[in-house]
This record gives sequence, C-alpha cells and structure tokens, in this order.
Amino acid sequence: MHGNAGKAFNTMKEFSWSFSRLKNFSTCAFRHEQVDILKKYKEDSAQLTEGNRVHAALANALTGKTALPPDLRLYQKWVDKFQAMPGELLVEQKFALTRSWEPTEYFSPRVWLRSIADVVRLDGPIGFTGDFKTGKMKHDADQLTIVAQCIFSFHPEVQKISASFIWLQDGAATKEIFTRETVANAWKNGLLQRVEAMETAARTNNYPKQPGGLCRRYCPVSECPHYQIGSF
Repeated sequence: MHGNAGKAFNTMKEFSWSFSRLKNFSTCAFRHEQVDILKKYKEDSAQLTEGNRVHAALANALTGKTALPPDLRLYQKWVDKFQAMPGELLVEQKFALTRSWEPTEYFSPRVWLRSIADVVRLDGPIGFTGDFKTGKMKHDADQLTIVAQCIFSFHPEVQKISASFIWLQDGAATKEIFTRETVANAWKNGLLQRVEAMETAARTNNYPKQPGGLCRRYCPVSECPHYQIGSF
C-alpha cells in the first residue's frame, strides 16, 4: 500500500515535509509559506524558547551527558522511566523517508518526509516512542503516526509500537498503539490527503490567508492583513 500510494507524488521530487510544516500549513497556508518556506519571518516567543530549553535538558539527561537543572528536576521521573525501559535507547533520533516510505539520509535529495523523535526504545518486535510537550494538552495522533511510520520503515523487525505524548506541565501521558496495519490505514484515511493538499499548494504557489486565533498574538507575519487582528 505504501509504495503504491507514494507514487502519487512522483511529479515533484523536491517537495519534502515534516509534521510541524503540515501542522503550520493546516493552520494558515500563508503563514506556512512566509515562515517555513520563504523564511521571511522567524517564530520567536518565550514559549518556544522555553520549550527548546526543556527539550535540550531532557535529551542531555536521558543520554547521561548532564543532570537536569534544578528547576526541571520534577521531570526526572520521565528520565528514570525511559532509561529503565528495555531495549536500545535513541534520543533526538532523526528519521527521513522517501516517497515510497524507504529510509534515506536526513538531507538526501530523495527525502520526502523528515521527523525527529524525542525518545525511542527498540526491543525486538516491540518499539516505544515518546514526545515531550511543554504546552497545553492537545493530543494529535497524526504526529505519533508519522513517527511510528519512520520506526517501522527503519526497523523491519518492529511490529508493534507504543507511542506517547508526555505532557510535562500536567505530569501525564496520552498513548496510541500502532501496528503496521493501523499506520497504513491512517495514511489512507486522511493523513496522505493532508500532505497532498500541501504539495498542491507548493506546486501551484497558492497559499491563502486563513485568519484565526493565532493571528492576534502568535503570528510574526506582519504583512498579512489579519496580523494582530485575527478571529476567535
């Protein structure tokens, strides 16, 4: 299924995407173009800076490079949990796939999809992946599906994956269980269509403005007429 579905994209080999780009495109295509593609504006907020700091600290702690700083030691329980799990530990693991879901180098000219997993455990046919979240709880199974696809593609021995968002502010986790069949179904049942829409926008250079709740405070694209106005 994967190989055949991927052939639908063979007219634009230069097109590549990630979940963050797909999410940004779905929120506002114009913002996605200005920030992600043209790079005319840079996302910069206290929340983003703090999120990057927390992710870096957790990665260093998981690999044993440095201990968590004092203000983040309440997250030590997650470090201990993931370090104690069986199997090979991968931290900030970069994945890249071709259009036919084959593994490739992260900056290969053949790359179609890029993804980075915060933490991965591989134990024979069983895999685990966790994604640290510093914001409010908002479960999005598509993001976990994409990481699961990457693990399945890179590790043919893996047959089942437990994938979790770790909501650091809430001290909680939400989980999805994936098999190769459920991931294939997710592509067929909407995820691939979302990517196709983004590629169509790239091919036609059509990125409409979509006013929303982020315009007022969280969008840097000042040339947009909805800048700092938006809608709710």
